[in-house]
Amino acid sequence: MEYNSIMKNLEIPFEIADGIVLASLQNHIGYLKEEVRLHVEEGGYLHPEDYHNSMVNLIPAMELLIDYYGG
Repeated sequence: MEYNSIMKNLEIPFEIADGIVLASLQNHIGYLKEEVRLHVEEGGYLHPEDYHNSMVNLIPAMELLIDYYGG
């Protein structure tokens, strides 16, 4: 059986899909916040563009999505 024909029949409940998205977002935002914390509190290196992008774009957007998905 070909891979594409198997994947066409794969369905998961919305609750499971939402849970996967939520877990992934929570994991990634935790990583970003820890990276920022290490930079601010302990002087760890973080490229200025990465710091700005995390603080201004990524973290706020992920927080909105996490709220949307019920986190």
